[in-house]
Amino acid sequence: MNYETLIVDKDKRGVVSLTLNRPEKRNALSAKMIDELTNFAASLTSDIRVTVIQGAGNLFCAGGDLEWMNAQINADRSTRIVEARKLAFMLKALNELPVPLIAKVHGAAYGGGVGLACVCDYVISSSNVKFGFTETKLGLIPSTIGPYVVGKMGEAKAREVFMSAKIFNELDAERLHIVSEISDDLDQSAEKHITSYLETAPKAVGEAKALVRSLGATIDDKVIEQTIEQLADIWEGEEASHGIESFLNKTKPRWSN
Repeated sequence: MNYETLIVDKDKRGVVSLTLNRPEKRNALSAKMIDELTNFAASLTSDIRVTVIQGAGNLFCAGGDLEWMNAQINADRSTRIVEARKLAFMLKALNELPVPLIAKVHGAAYGGGVGLACVCDYVISSSNVKFGFTETKLGLIPSTIGPYVVGKMGEAKAREVFMSAKIFNELDAERLHIVSEISDDLDQSAEKHITSYLETAPKAVGEAKALVRSLGATIDDKVIEQTIEQLADIWEGEEASHGIESFLNKTKPRWSN
């Protein structure tokens, strides 16, 4: 399958390298990228043993594409719901991949980029990486990524970073349980874990992953639909309109000191 926003390579071992490939847009999650990530998850074949996700260019993922978000501000509610559902079910699809999903994070991960990391089974970060849930600066909330982030971090740790939009580093991300390992050689560290997975029975790995999900935080269709409604609601608010417009125009929103 050919992709516009992704690079997908599979080696002879069944290890897939999945690269977010919008470096000129800081690998922001556009409508096209959301669709292609969903299609990638749906097209996973039985010979794939491990998937490794990474970002092209200078950073992992800057979160949601602001032009896409701005389009939702100007859309009607039914359109907002459709677009929010696409984002929510893309995350669900990646979260439920029946193979191990490893993230290699470099540069920065903001908003939806942190959400992508949180649907991964093992997250390796390089040094000097910036993380942040920056949504509230824009008058938004980390809605559709919320179940996966809180599932990883727990409520107490999520409260530390969900509201403030503060930027934190890889050491903080490790303490918050977003990051599993910090390494100055992402490829080597990922390969170490790939090798371990390749020594396991593929069906058992998928069943073990499903078991862990069933025992963890409940992320069912009801929870996902709730986050979709919350995102559509916040997109309708005046704060979101003002915040995104300010960001795109490079002006300070009224709440910024």
